[in-house]
Amino acid sequence: MTFWDHLDVLRGVLVRIAVVVFALGVAAFIAMPWIFDHIVLAPCYGDFPLYRLLDTVASASGLLPELADSTSFSVNVTSLELTSQFFIHISASCWVAVIFGFPIIIYELWSFISPALYPHEKRGVRKAFVWGNLMFYAGVAMGYFVAFPLAVRFLADYHLSDKISGVVSLESYMDNMFTMLLLMGIVFELPLLAWLLGKMGFLTRGFFKRYRRHAILGLTILAAAITPTGDPFTLIAVFAPIYCLWELSARLVPRAARDAGDEATPRRAT
Repeated sequence: MTFWDHLDVLRGVLVRIAVVVFALGVAAFIAMPWIFDHIVLAPCYGDFPLYRLLDTVASASGLLPELADSTSFSVNVTSLELTSQFFIHISASCWVAVIFGFPIIIYELWSFISPALYPHEKRGVRKAFVWGNLMFYAGVAMGYFVAFPLAVRFLADYHLSDKISGVVSLESYMDNMFTMLLLMGIVFELPLLAWLLGKMGFLTRGFFKRYRRHAILGLTILAAAITPTGDPFTLIAVFAPIYCLWELSARLVPRAARDAGDEATPRRAT
């Protein structure tokens, strides 16, 4: 194929992606009022599943008494500009379309790239495709059900002074929500990235063994940045799944010959 033939194929791929995103965006635009009422704004009220769970744990254990009454918790999201709701309606529909159309987008891009690869380079791609999508959606779910609600609960109740009234703008709420969901979706791709780097020979299991203590410190800082709460419970709730991803990544990469020899040979007593 000539360069222009490749360009014509790429144009067809981009057109199919645009059609899929547009169709999903139209459907999301129509359903957006329901999505906002039942999904997007759900973390603003005390009956959110995570808040009820924290309420049960706090009441049973006597710890974190500030979380023991979730029924009175609510966040008032306000539209500060005349055009905010209209543009948020459009942008949120695009985000929903991209998130739900993510597998189709990746598949179309792969269909364009795959003819240029050798058979051994294509090996394992189907498994990586399936697990990559599952891990991405697992990260998005983790961000929506755990990380973002914890951030909302802490930041909405935080007061620098009693003379300052807290008002949450619609733009700020949506920006933080989509950023959190995207960040958690990317973080959950860590095992897949480690597996790919391991297959290419850039990463071995010894790397995870040598830098485990550094990873614990770094992941703790990351968890604290994602959920800037003042209690250890919420920190552990976010740190635990991220650290499990680190350990899972270590199991997915192969051992180097030297690492395998070090583990098989017992150390001489000194």
